[in-house]
Amino acid sequence: MSTNSCGVRANQGAQDLREDLARRLERTQPTDTVRGLFCLGTLEAVRALGGEDGVRLCVEAGGEPRFVEFFNYPVSTFLKVTDAAAQVLAPRCGGWEEALRHLGRRATADMLKSATGKALLLLSKGEARRLVGNLPSAYRAVVNHGERTVVWEGPTQCRILMRRDFMPCAFHEGVLSAALEAMKAREIEVRGSRVDVVDGEYVLSWA
Repeated sequence: MSTNSCGVRANQGAQDLREDLARRLERTQPTDTVRGLFCLGTLEAVRALGGEDGVRLCVEAGGEPRFVEFFNYPVSTFLKVTDAAAQVLAPRCGGWEEALRHLGRRATADMLKSATGKALLLLSKGEARRLVGNLPSAYRAVVNHGERTVVWEGPTQCRILMRRDFMPCAFHEGVLSAALEAMKAREIEVRGSRVDVVDGEYVLSWA
């Protein structure tokens, strides 16, 4: 499997990462939310590799004393928690982007265990193409912002267009790669590219 995300890269320095986060945060609205399930999963991923000190840093960054799985939280909170988590995990994962991919994979694992994820797996019938086709509706079930569109370019190749989605490209590369792996797909390639601050395009292929 190969991935190649765009956007701000870790080797551009901490200042660039802060500015990139600030630009994405500026585009959020208080009504843009995400399930607490993903905040909790991010903290568990940090706990596994970074320990309780890392978890405390992420909680402080998010500004929430605790998260509840089925509650909705501002996406700005999730952005701050994820950004702090990527910084904690970067030395252990091989860089900022790899840390984000790790967190994206964790988000998919958590989603697939939820009622939404189980429904997605049932509808997909073990077929990667079906799962990818159902991803826009799965996203809508767990976040209330953004638009995702699948454009097919072959039986096992497509582009997913994400508009007004606030997560970095590398995060979604992890999400999409893990989703295909759940279908036992082989020779997976996911390449993300930024179109605008909160717009991205992802090219997927598999065997």
